[in-house]
Amino acid sequence: MTDIIIVLGTRPEIIKLSPVIRECERRDVDYTLLHTGQHYSDSLDTVFFEQLELPVPDYNLEVGSNSQGKQTGEMISGIEEKLLVEKPNVLVVQGDTNSVLAGAIAASKLDTEVAHVEAGLRSFDREMPEETNRVLTDHVGDYLFAPTEQSADHLLSEGIPEDRVYVVGNTVVDAVQQNSNLARQKSDILDKVDLKPGEYFLLTAHRASNVDNTSRFSSLLSGVSEAAELFEQQVIYPIHPRARNTLEEAGIELPENVRIIEPQDYLDFLTLQSETELIFTDSGGVQEEACILGIPCVTLRDSTERPETVEVGGNVLSDINSESITEKADKMYGKKGDWENPFGNGKASIKIIENISSEL
Repeated sequence: MTDIIIVLGTRPEIIKLSPVIRECERRDVDYTLLHTGQHYSDSLDTVFFEQLELPVPDYNLEVGSNSQGKQTGEMISGIEEKLLVEKPNVLVVQGDTNSVLAGAIAASKLDTEVAHVEAGLRSFDREMPEETNRVLTDHVGDYLFAPTEQSADHLLSEGIPEDRVYVVGNTVVDAVQQNSNLARQKSDILDKVDLKPGEYFLLTAHRASNVDNTSRFSSLLSGVSEAAELFEQQVIYPIHPRARNTLEEAGIELPENVRIIEPQDYLDFLTLQSETELIFTDSGGVQEEACILGIPCVTLRDSTERPETVEVGGNVLSDINSESITEKADKMYGKKGDWENPFGNGKASIKIIENISSEL
């Protein structure tokens, strides 16, 4: 038996749960680590465990890529099997992936309590599969750890009892604070790819809605390229396997000032974010990290579940066309990153484990 089972499956989950895992270690909490294997490539996350000095997962379901339904179904079955062996009091998930939903469903069916880290985020766009995952997980959750008051308000407005909701901040702040100095000491990514601080824009684009549609992906790349050309900057794009597949299979011609590099480990990517002038992204986590680091951000989406980043002035949404992307880049380029960090003081993981432990 174990007190807590922590379920994760993607890079952002590894990063954002790393402070929670460390807090379990620090407090000598009895926990088990289960990796669903959701990510497409081991190279995308195996290195994260080593670099962040995290224990090797006790279980890896190795589910891999598949259709939404089949992937989620295989995860539910695999997680249920391990829950029956470990018999934990609480299952912890973070975020909005299929791993999160699968963990929540498997646990709730077995009357195991569910703790959702980063609860209450809402884009109000039900076309996003992540939104479905967030809403369903919150409504079966027993401990809903909201990063902000706004997120907590979303939960309460949906009729969720107040005694399940805890405003703790976001563990991404814990992760950035714990690893920024380490990145400065260990990362040599700028030398490796021949970059100088402040002389590039950073692009991340991986969402199916942006990269699976050839026309939309091409427009995205063209728009970012034109925006960078306006400011005489090059674009560095650590490309996700999903995006690379579209690029190669569709034969999309890459703009000259857009430079593709391999996916980076966490410390190197943190360095790339810290030293860029402007970030273009469709990632929720990158929106948060940019806001925390004081780097202006243009989000290549119609909606965001991180509205706090927009409200404090660190982020702006853009349509996927050259005119909009260039306009929003012009608005954000050169902006001082002196906005307030809306995601807490870096003690979210402490509050999370304190609240769970007090009920064990």
